[in-house]
Amino acid sequence: MGLISDLVLTIGVVAVVSLPLALSVMALLDAARRPAWVWALAGRRQVVWMAVILFATLTVVGGLIVASIYLLRIRPQLVAVESGRLE
Repeated sequence: MGLISDLVLTIGVVAVVSLPLALSVMALLDAARRPAWVWALAGRRQVVWMAVILFATLTVVGGLIVASIYLLRIRPQLVAVESGRLE
């Protein structure tokens, strides 16, 4: 293989490997920045979700699954409560 194809392959592998970690870190930082009252009104526990995200990140697949659940299911509920839409 040529130098360019090796470079493209390396960039592709790094992108695929770092995507789950980036998603997990994004979910963890989002969970950490939400105020406690938002979590309480949403009926969720901030400490539990942060711990689950953190420990699931130790396994790539687990981190990807838990971060996706948080970002797609829990975060929209928190955003709704924070903006005043109580359900």
